[in-house]
Amino acid sequence: MTIAAPATTLPASFRPKQRLGFNTRVSFNDEAGPAQGLRDGIELFKAAERLGYQTGWAYQRHFDHYLSSPLPFFAATGQHTKHIVLGSAVIPMRYQDPILLAEAAGTTDLLIDGRLELAISTGANGAFDAVFGTVDTDARTEARRRQARFLAAIRGEVLHVVDKPGQGAPEGAELRVTPHSPTLRSRIRQGAASVGSAIQAAELGIGLISGTVQHDHAEGESFGEYQARIIEAYRTTWRQIWGTVPPPVAVAASILVGTTAELREKYAAYDLERRTLGIAASRPKGALAPSSQPAGAQISPVFQGTPDKVIEAVFDDPGLSSADEIVLFLPPAFGLTENVQLLSDLAKTVAPSLGWSPSL
Repeated sequence: MTIAAPATTLPASFRPKQRLGFNTRVSFNDEAGPAQGLRDGIELFKAAERLGYQTGWAYQRHFDHYLSSPLPFFAATGQHTKHIVLGSAVIPMRYQDPILLAEAAGTTDLLIDGRLELAISTGANGAFDAVFGTVDTDARTEARRRQARFLAAIRGEVLHVVDKPGQGAPEGAELRVTPHSPTLRSRIRQGAASVGSAIQAAELGIGLISGTVQHDHAEGESFGEYQARIIEAYRTTWRQIWGTVPPPVAVAASILVGTTAELREKYAAYDLERRTLGIAASRPKGALAPSSQPAGAQISPVFQGTPDKVIEAVFDDPGLSSADEIVLFLPPAFGLTENVQLLSDLAKTVAPSLGWSPSL
């Protein structure tokens, strides 16, 4: 395999990538079953750590052939890894009990030695109200209420002062979430699909990760152009409010490096499928088909081809250029072997030219 030499000078507008990560749905199919899918997920994180990846993210999806509960998975994966940061991308707050999530997050973070990063979202998702129950307000307002409660809980704030007998603790006791991980609050991100969401993240003083689906873009605005605008809005708002350097921003991207003709053909087919089917592309056997792509949404492009072609495309993309960290979105239907090869090829042939240094 040819290893791409690191670029001597990066384009002026391109930020060197401080970290390189990946995002998996920890999927399973009807043939192998969920237990094998979970075991393969752990093996993927182990392989990524050996390759020098700094972060590994897992997507949450309810009632389907994907990971529905990331925190137990991270607690288990953390026992098989030592360095790689484990992150959720993303957990929709609309269907989370904020206090139970804070307890589980604190427990998980302590078990894995402070390597947890939680990306949460407050999007207007009302898809599963029939299961989780409806609310008096709209879905986004409720999600933001739960987000605020969750952030207060992991910050260690007093949630209630016992004011009468029968509340499980002596009168006057201050109830806080335990176990408490003191630094977890600094490792919370907001998954942003719009400028408004990015501004909200900056106002809350939390990190930002931009995903593979966006909405509220201007007419004719490309995915990368809007992503760059999202990132700039976040950084500008952060500086205005906090007067400090904004935290590193991560972006998810579908980058498939074809080191052989066979792989290039395979990745080109996935690119066509994604452009044709949108969010319904690359589903494991037995997975549910999405009912529809959200109105007004656009999905990220697939960067695929030879290493040189991929490097050029990444350099030319405004969103990827603006980010501090790239998180590789792995096709959900790809198996363990395919994903490990994909991560290995990119780390060896493309990542060095992006200013990235592996953690080994």
